Amino acid sequence: MGHPLLRQVAAPAVVGSPELNALVADMDDTMRDLSGAGLAAPQIGVSARVVIFEMKDNPRYPHVAPVPYTVLVNPVLTMLGEEQEEGWEGCLSVPGLRGLVPRYRRLRYRGFTPDGTPIDRTVEGFHARVVQHEVDHLDGILYPQRIRDLSRFGFEDALTGQMTPMPD
Repeated sequence: MGHPLLRQVAAPAVVGSPELNALVADMDDTMRDLSGAGLAAPQIGVSARVVIFEMKDNPRYPHVAPVPYTVLVNPVLTMLGEEQEEGWEGCLSVPGLRGLVPRYRRLRYRGFTPDGTPIDRTVEGFHARVVQHEVDHLDGILYPQRIRDLSRFGFEDALTGQMTPMPD
């Protein structure tokens, strides 16, 4: 947190390039090494509109439904409805902290795989939350900027007992 790249809008990525494949491999290694649910290219110092995410047997999120492994290049989000829900979020760029963040419950995301295959999915719940969190990184937004009540933001160990797990 505080790095200028994390406050900037990321540049479009070039699908089908060797550089993109190398970036995705680096992002994947980093996300898995840190037990993250997702990662955006700016988080590893690259201004590119690329995010990855997955949720299965993650010790940081033991109570959420699985999210398929996805590499999403040049994403476009469309919120479906006005319904939002608050949920606890953390971030690999803001280590040790958690906050209660409102997110849209349902959305459609479109984009491409690294080789240019189109992706078009409609999702809800934790899946929608992860996508919004990661795409925020591409627009220079960190989750603390979305918190409405700063009394619900703090160090993870100090918040123990206040945090409720996300529903499946």
